[in-house]
Parts: sequence; C-alpha cells; structure tokens
Amino acid sequence: MPRFDSPRLLADIGGTYARFTLETSPGEFTQTASLRCADHADFHAAVRAYLGGLSWPEGEPQLIAHAAVAIANPVEGDRVRMTNYHWQFSIDEMRQRLGLDTLVVVNDFTALAMALPRLADADVRQVGGGQARRPSVIGLLGAGTGLGVSGLIPAGEGWIALGTEGGHTNFGPRDEREMDILKFAWQSLGPDQDHVSYERLISGPGLELIYRALAARNHVDTPPLPAPAITQRALEDGDALCRETLDVFCGLLGTAAANLAVTLGSLGGIYIGGGIVPRLGAYFDSSPFRTRFEDKGRFRDYVSAIPTFVITAEQATFKGASAILENQLRNLQASPGSAILGQIRRARSELSPAELRVADLVLAQPRSVLNDPIAEIARAAGVSQPTVIRFCRSLGCEGLSDFKLRLASGLTGTVPVTHTQVNTNDSMLELGAKVLGNTASAILQVRSHLNRDTIDRAIEMLLAAGRIEFFALGHYSVVAQDAQYKFLRFGMPCGACTDPRLQGLAAGVLREDDVAVVISSGGRLPELLDVVEKAQERGARVVAITASQSPLAKKADVTLIVDHVEDIATHLPMVSRILHLLFIDILAVGVAMRRSPDSIAALDASGEDDEARPARGASIATPGVSTASPLARLTSHSR
Repeated sequence: MPRFDSPRLLADIGGTYARFTLETSPGEFTQTASLRCADHADFHAAVRAYLGGLSWPEGEPQLIAHAAVAIANPVEGDRVRMTNYHWQFSIDEMRQRLGLDTLVVVNDFTALAMALPRLADADVRQVGGGQARRPSVIGLLGAGTGLGVSGLIPAGEGWIALGTEGGHTNFGPRDEREMDILKFAWQSLGPDQDHVSYERLISGPGLELIYRALAARNHVDTPPLPAPAITQRALEDGDALCRETLDVFCGLLGTAAANLAVTLGSLGGIYIGGGIVPRLGAYFDSSPFRTRFEDKGRFRDYVSAIPTFVITAEQATFKGASAILENQLRNLQASPGSAILGQIRRARSELSPAELRVADLVLAQPRSVLNDPIAEIARAAGVSQPTVIRFCRSLGCEGLSDFKLRLASGLTGTVPVTHTQVNTNDSMLELGAKVLGNTASAILQVRSHLNRDTIDRAIEMLLAAGRIEFFALGHYSVVAQDAQYKFLRFGMPCGACTDPRLQGLAAGVLREDDVAVVISSGGRLPELLDVVEKAQERGARVVAITASQSPLAKKADVTLIVDHVEDIATHLPMVSRILHLLFIDILAVGVAMRRSPDSIAALDASGEDDEARPARGASIATPGVSTASPLARLTSHSR
C-alpha cells in the first residue's frame, strides 16, 4: 500500500477526550493517543501536546501538511465553538498556527457516517433481524457526551453525508415511567429549559439524569453516580437501580433509532456508534433496544425489516475523517494551482532573499494577500512591486492576478461552504454572524463555478453594443437600476426596464447592435422570456444572469450562472440578489478595464454622489422605464 508524502494528522474531539492519530498510508494509523480535554487550555494546546509526544523513526518525514478534525459540534463557516466544551477556534487561523497546507474540520458524526461504507463485517455487530438493501440510505446515531445523529445518502458511486443535530429533537415519553423521567428533567434543568431533547437522556449526562429520576421515582435514597459507575454496577454487580437505568437508556435509544429510520427511510440499516453502547457488549443485544425499535405501530413491519448494527471498530471515526480529507485533497488537486501554499514552501530554497520575504508574507497572511493591492503587499513584505511580480512568475503564474486566482482556489478548501438557519432565539450578534456567514459561503460557492469564457463573451458584447438595456422584475429591479447607474457613468447608452407592462414594448424597439441583459433568479418568468424572444427577433443579443438549466439560460446568447435559489414566497431574496449585484460589478469592472482609465475612474466615483441630481440627460419619466430606453425612443418618435 503506497505511503503518503507526509503523515496526515487525524483528530476525534469530544467533550471529554481528544483522540489523535497519524495516518501514514491509506487506512494505516499509528501513534494513536487519547488526551483529556480538561488537561489542555484549548484545541491548539492539545494538538501541540500530542505532536510533542510523537516519536519519529530515523529518516521518517516530520512535516505534517494535511489534517482532518472530527469534532462533536456543528461546523458552520470558519468559526468552531464546541457545544459541550469551552474550546473554540478559527479554522483558517488554526491552520496557519499549526503550519498546515490543509485543515478540514467536520462534525464527528459526519466523519463516522463516511466511515460506514469502509467498515468490514468484523467491524460491526448486528442486533436483531432485518436485511440491509444496497444501495439505500443509512442512518447513524450514537451516545457519548452528547447524542450524535447523521446519515448517508447514496450518490452515484459515492455517498453524501448528512451533518445534522438530530439529537436535539424533542423527547417523547411512551409510558408512565418515562413521563416521570420527563417531569424530573424539567425540574432538574430549570424553568428556562422546558425543551427536553433526546440528547438530555441518551448520553453520558443523560444516563446520570435517568438514574437520579428513577431513584426519586422508586424512593431510593442514593447519591448521584457518574455514568461509568452506573454502567459498571449494572453489568458487573447486578445493581437493580443501575440495571433499570440502563434498560430505560437502551429503550429510549431504540425509539430514537426508529424515528431516524422512518425519517430518513434508512433501508440500508441503522448503525449505533458513540462511546457508550459499544462498551455494553452482549447486554445491549438482549436489552429493550430492538423491541422498542420495532414498536412502531402501523410501521412495525417497515422498521422490523431494517437491520441495526453496533459499530465495534475503534478507528471508525478516523477512517471517516481520512476519507473526507482524501476527497478534499483530490478536489483541490483537480483545480489548477490549488496547492499553491505547498508549492511556495517547496520553492523557498530557490527564492531570492527579497522574494523569500514575499513568500513568508503569503504563508503567514494568505487571506490578506488575497485582498490587498500590489502596493500594500510590497509594503508589508518590505520589497518593491516588481519583486512581487517576480515572485509570482517564479511560481509559474502570469502575474499577480493569476497568482491570486490560484491562491483563492487553494484557500477555498479550508472554508466550509454551509448555510446556517437563523433562529428566533438567536442573539443579534449570532444573527449578524449567520447572515454574513451565509452570504460569504454563497459567494465562495458561486466563485468556484465562474466561467472565464462566458464572462469574456458577455463583456465583449457589452463593449460592442450600441445600447444596453437591463431587464428585471420585482426584488431584482434594484439590480437592473444599479447596472444602469454604473454603465451611464461610463458614458454608455443604457437603460433599466423593470415594469412588466412595458418590457415587451422596450424589447420590441431594440436594434441589431443592442444588447439586452436579463436578470432573473429562477429564469422562468414569462414576461422576461418574452423579452428574450422579441429582442432576438430584432437581432439584438441577450446576456442572462440566472440559474443554470432554466428556460432563460437556454434561450440567452450568453448566460452567467447564479445557482442560489431562495423561496421568495417566505422571505426576501437577500443572498441571491447580492450575487446578482456582484455579477453586475464583474461586468462593470471588466468593461471599465478594457475601455480606458477614465472609465475606471468613473466606476470608482460611482458611489460618491448617490444623493446628487440625476445624470446629465436623464429626467423623471414613466415608472419602470428610463428616459434613455428603447421605449423612450418609441414615444419620442410618436410625438
């Protein structure tokens, strides 16, 4: 089995323990260690403690370039905050502090889910009957410090892992005993915690809560016990209260597993992981788990046919994290120049002292370099601007712009593309972070799908146009108006038509050298499709900014793809409208750069006098149509 160029660091971080290992070749794990989270101030300190205790064979490379972290926490954007522990960190900052080329951080049960297709028969133990269908959806849950829930969906030759927080669904009691446990939980958790989730009970802390609730219910005067002691007394000493506690725990897990099975349609089976159940051994097989799993009323036959398995492999989460990291590296390698940071490290010995200062700046502050102009990069590195260009060309780039594109593709791999739901109980700070994070993620996603050829063709059309007319409706009208404002600044004849009653008339007077830019999120509005047909009948060219595979995309001469769909029936299209505005900016900057420095200056000044009078030659006219539009031509000819 081929070895990696350098060992890969894998971590499985829970609320109590942080486990680490090195993967030296696919599936080969060495120097595995488990550290108590409480013994280390933060995640970085725990990683450094593990790395400091490694022993390296003579001649073995000591550089670790890539790492994957599976953490018991939802991963939303760049900032990680653990739910059941106080550790928090920025993914990109941690990557830089650890000197890594790649750092992938995923939910621990997402990683465990990705391991399931790679587990051998010896790595699992079936509990009860049922036969898995292949390929079908697979469900996963497991109890430890919390209750993790995930699933796998077959997709072609691979799988899609679900990152969920299903452990926080509401607990529903099935009998009087469980109702008493729920009431006890309400009292114990306080008046502000009336939501009792399954995680409150099916977890290590939940096992302790069940024990106290049953002691109160049975009028047993006993001190609280930690979860390991409850398990030990139940299995080894036959303690009646501990045994009842474990029975209730396993029964609740059976109900939660059945809920997951019917929710996902997990005909491929339900797998049980986590730190508690695999340690229960043969007891779990005869516990109330499977009985409660099949106790689903009208759906008894449905769930009875679904097999349930206990994961017994100790390295399962590491296998899943390894698979995710491998997939990430494969995607990055498929993108030209995405491994630019690694290339810089390897080229350091061949750089001049001045170029080396630029290299050090890029490695230390890659995102700043990505956004800064050449003058600021040169100042920060203490070199001349020509040195910055020489550095870029030494890496095979055409110049700074090409270098930044390659750098951006490499950095994108370290930032998860996610969408985070805004909740009514979010603080204003959390709300702001989620809104900005969702927008940033959407922008990164669109950036990764930019097509240089279509952008070039659209810009060439606009440059050659005798006139440009921007068409949009509803919430996207502001995008057309913004485009009109920018292109009027260049002195280019253009207008914005946003009234559906007048758009057909405006398209009907376009000429052969005109261009219609049609802006639509879904690309299905009949009014805009009619605009395209009339414009093309007149010989005009059509540029569409819309969703791929839409009717508008198929009709247009050039299509700029924005695949971010929002339900405008329930909320304003905030993110997608921003994406459309950014495409207008891309076109405006492209046109300005190919025209003259005066055009660029006009673009820079476009936001300076928004409150000033209308541009020269403009006046107030029919709502929804600019006075310089084709419709204005038509009305002026008829006067």
